[in-house]
Amino acid sequence: MANIVSPFEDPSTRLSAGRFGMLIFIASLAMIFAASILGVMVVRFEDSGVWPPEGMPSLPGILLWSTVVLIASSGTQVLASRAAGRGDGPALRRWMIMTLGLAIVFLIMQGWAWIDLLDRGLDFSRHLYAWTFYFLTGLHALHVIGGVIPMCFVTARAVRLGYTRENHRGVAYVAMYWHFLDVAWITLYVTLLWGVGTLPW
Repeated sequence: MANIVSPFEDPSTRLSAGRFGMLIFIASLAMIFAASILGVMVVRFEDSGVWPPEGMPSLPGILLWSTVVLIASSGTQVLASRAAGRGDGPALRRWMIMTLGLAIVFLIMQGWAWIDLLDRGLDFSRHLYAWTFYFLTGLHALHVIGGVIPMCFVTARAVRLGYTRENHRGVAYVAMYWHFLDVAWITLYVTLLWGVGTLPW
């Protein structure tokens, strides 16, 4: 009787299947973020007042710098993916460590923004302006934490030079998710800026 060989025993086939699964997962998350942004836009359109309301703090400037950090982490993740594709273990290790570090810095900066606004009296009970800020940034932060956890495992394996040119699926999947979070955050940040009338349109 002939042996039956599964197509998923081929590393390239498993990578393609995994990427397809990750795309489906990302699409489902995109719908969550899109629905959240739509909800915030409805709230803002129905409120004819000025945002931020009088006596409430404006968006902290650290959000801009955290955006720069997140974009930079997406760039280092691209370099990590390229290193994995070349089979360059030391470069992969270096870029994954840097990406993980930037991801943690982003979370710290987001937490700092929350603490700053809470110290200045912005809480959920004050106004829907506060609700939209904490809801959107909190939603994204939860997904960032969900991405940092597998990134820690991928980085640990990269440090041990456990990936090869033929088999680096973990790097590919983390990269896809991380780039999605980058795009999601930029969209959320622009939505927040639009809500307070910072954008020119």
